[in-house]
Amino acid sequence: MVGGEGWACELRAAELQALCHGVTVLVRQHRAIAGQLMTEESITISHESCGLWLELWGTAASWSLRFLLETDTDRGCEGAWSAQASPQLAMALQQLGNSGPLHP
Repeated sequence: MVGGEGWACELRAAELQALCHGVTVLVRQHRAIAGQLMTEESITISHESCGLWLELWGTAASWSLRFLLETDTDRGCEGAWSAQASPQLAMALQQLGNSGPLHP
């Protein structure tokens, strides 16, 4: 289960793996670009995999995450994390993704 302020969503194992992988991809892309951004310049980066669309948006110093899950089984959810919560969430998801296969 993932959640944020005022929302929660239960993910299947493959969806959670896609979330972990996608957030890792977005954070790596942001790190690669952040040094090229001016202080007030903002950026939006997106990633899509396994019915999960992710977006990182913000500046070099502060960014937020959001996602949209749409499956072919009429199941879906969406959520977002604040700039304060996103870096900690990303770190936790990266550690979870690096810990090996996730089981249902």
